[in-house]
Amino acid sequence: MSGESLLIILLVGAIAGWLAGLIVRGYGFGLIPDICVGIIGALIGSWLLPRVGIHLGAGLIDQIIVATIGAIVLLILLGLFHRRRSWWR
Repeated sequence: MSGESLLIILLVGAIAGWLAGLIVRGYGFGLIPDICVGIIGALIGSWLLPRVGIHLGAGLIDQIIVATIGAIVLLILLGLFHRRRSWWR
């Protein structure tokens, strides 16, 4: 993996995590954790969307959209888990 592709992955993750934090209010964790959520969301989105029959292009904007959708799914799941866990205490 080249330094250029790593930089693109981090940039897409940062934008997706930031957007997901804005869209799913109350589930954002801050800048650095949202970037991590965006990167993990990119993996989730690139796995999940083709499974449900959604295929976007291969451009940078399309990657950001896929990563944002995956990050939203991840933030919602984390929020549900966090709420359930607080009931257990």
